Amino acid sequence: MNSLQKKLAVVTGAASGIGAAIAAKLAAAGATVIVADVQADKGETRAATLRDAGHAAHFVRVDMTDAASVAAFAADVQSRYGVPDVLVNGAGWGTTHPFWEGTPELWDKIIALNFVGPMRLTKAFVQGMVQRGSGRIVNIASDAGRVGSLGETVYSGAKGGLIAFTKSLAREVARYGISVNCVCPGPTDTPLMAAVPEKVTEALKKAIPLRRLGKPEEVADAVVFFSGDGASYVTGQVLSVSGGLTMAG
Repeated sequence: MNSLQKKLAVVTGAASGIGAAIAAKLAAAGATVIVADVQADKGETRAATLRDAGHAAHFVRVDMTDAASVAAFAADVQSRYGVPDVLVNGAGWGTTHPFWEGTPELWDKIIALNFVGPMRLTKAFVQGMVQRGSGRIVNIASDAGRVGSLGETVYSGAKGGLIAFTKSLAREVARYGISVNCVCPGPTDTPLMAAVPEKVTEALKKAIPLRRLGKPEEVADAVVFFSGDGASYVTGQVLSVSGGLTMAG
């Protein structure tokens, strides 16, 4: 396993699901983890669980859809803990419905959480990374952003934007010793997936070559790889963790 001893990792959306698994894996690799989430109760509990397991973890609340909250979060983290060595933009959310049934208000929320929020938070931290001359940024997008997804048109667009942002930023900051990579989960066993009708879930399983949903921990393993020395010569890459559901380059 990549060693992240004495590294500071910020993980958004870390109170549950894939974000929680990422926080746990990074903590197990030795990082001090900032559990960042809009859900204070769940976030505090998650950080306490990590501490009970012998890891260093702290909860700091952030609303990724609110510019003022993102700015305050970044300032708080940097003043108390320093510039993060690893930033994982893991917060995300979407709904499934025909595009024409969506509203501008819903579109704004989806785009803010999945695209604009990660951009804002990255900007808040990347200048410190540039000055230090090192850093790892891992964006959690989705295979929906690579190949599209029925009923998730705006979500797919936002995640596609995050993928393009990853590649472009990677070109800009590589000279400063900073890598920027993207992990794209396919169908994964999370609380959001639990809300999907069973017949849809079963159809997905049949379509996936490995014949099952992904586990949050399997997505987290990819993040740990991108965060550590084992990926020191890897940047601007998009890795699908989808059981083979999508194989497009």
